[in-house]
Amino acid sequence: MKKGMLFLLPAMLTLQVSQAQLLKKLKDKALSAGSSSGTTTNSNVTESEAGAGIKEALSKGVNAGIAALSKKDGFFGNEAYKMFLPEDAVKIEKTLRSIGLGSQVDKAILQINRAAEGAVSHAAPIFVDAIKQMSITDALKLISGGNNSVTEYFKGKTSDQLKAAFSPSIKGALDSTSATKYYGDIVNTYNKLPTTMNKVNPDLQDYVTTKAVVALFDQISKEETNIRQNPAARTTDLLKKVFGGK
Repeated sequence: MKKGMLFLLPAMLTLQVSQAQLLKKLKDKALSAGSSSGTTTNSNVTESEAGAGIKEALSKGVNAGIAALSKKDGFFGNEAYKMFLPEDAVKIEKTLRSIGLGSQVDKAILQINRAAEGAVSHAAPIFVDAIKQMSITDALKLISGGNNSVTEYFKGKTSDQLKAAFSPSIKGALDSTSATKYYGDIVNTYNKLPTTMNKVNPDLQDYVTTKAVVALFDQISKEETNIRQNPAARTTDLLKKVFGGK
């Protein structure tokens, strides 16, 4: 072995030991603090199990969210997620309803929500790929976090990328459900009114994409909280081991 390598060997070994100690400290801290966040963790959980458990909880939340939102009336029939017209287009609704064209507005709103319901089912692969990018170290830090710490971490890391990836599906759904047509009809009707001074043409695709992603994260957050607080929600051996329960 060359002298240079012999000189570097102690430093390399020290670095490896330090990394191992860091992971152990993160794990011990996460496991000991778990009960304070409503999660009873298992002291025999390994780093890899902790990472896999966090990812499984996140995947469970994604699947539950997609199932809830992609069904008929997942958006339209849910007061928490129902989409109305974009903020910039609210004056369109008021004006058209005042002149007896409320049915056109209602059709546009219905189809916007149908588009979101149709597009959400295409989000699964996008979320799965993002979940795979989470490191074990990050996962360990999140075990002892608050009831929705995993969701908040995931949201902060992936929101922009998810919106960009999800947007084409939204566009396709808007077109296939005729939401774009109905929305275009009411915008054009409004813009042609003699009283309309400022023409309106908000970005419907971006509006629906943003709303759909926010709804999905909200559903994921609810599922994460449920897993942390409700032993019955830990439906696999891995979830039971990482988050507690038998």
